[in-house]
Amino acid sequence: MDRYQFGAGEHAAIARLAFDEAGIVLAPNKAQLVYGRLARLVRACGLDSFADYVVRIEEDADERARAVDALTTNHTGFFRESHHFDHFVAEVWPTLRRRLAEGGRVRLWSAACSSGEEPYTFVIAALGREKGLARELASRDFRVLATDLSQTILTAARAGRYPQDVASTIPAALRALWTEPTEDGFAIAEGARAPIAFRPLNLLRPWPMRNRFDAIFCRNVMIYFDEATKARLQARLADQLAPGGFLYIGHSERLAADVAPRFASIGRTIYRKVDA
Repeated sequence: MDRYQFGAGEHAAIARLAFDEAGIVLAPNKAQLVYGRLARLVRACGLDSFADYVVRIEEDADERARAVDALTTNHTGFFRESHHFDHFVAEVWPTLRRRLAEGGRVRLWSAACSSGEEPYTFVIAALGREKGLARELASRDFRVLATDLSQTILTAARAGRYPQDVASTIPAALRALWTEPTEDGFAIAEGARAPIAFRPLNLLRPWPMRNRFDAIFCRNVMIYFDEATKARLQARLADQLAPGGFLYIGHSERLAADVAPRFASIGRTIYRKVDA
């Protein structure tokens, strides 16, 4: 940390902003991470110090958004925590598919979609080995909402293009059906892309969605929040689920005591909404 002066005061100011904007908790021991992620932005702004950058992000909403974007951790993968998708395909999807066949509506939400692997896995798992199912679903009222705080990562997610080394976690039969080779890796096939809408959303701000969801994946994002923020978010997720809907959270996350009675635990970090 020798190019730009970065002391406890600058870290505290940035940590306060990150918490207010996105609920991210940046303890003092995260100072090296904060410096590493924001130093390039200080340089891009032509500033000489982090103190000047703190003033900039307090006054400039666009630069503040870039700073929060840079501080957001985006780590994901196809079929990550695969037991969730096993459960979805075996226990949830058959009922939803019947509803679609009868003219009903199905809505799924990937609430912190990062670079897109999670919502694409959602769809690939649902399509399975039925090549014609993509065409069938295109005529049904089936939609997947994929949201993230980071505009930069959403651009990558919409593109649906990935390096070859991340393909290994996609089962071979599904990879053959739902991906296409590119010069530098692979792309998600159009049939698996079509149902997904990628949208920017701050989970701590008002949500524009009017309809409830049949299943919500909100995984490995709450680990960055304090307990009060986790509880508020979980309560809102419960409100946004249809009765009987399913909530999938990260392997190290737990429901808050005030929220847990609204759900039945039906598997490892898998919950079914039981309240009306």
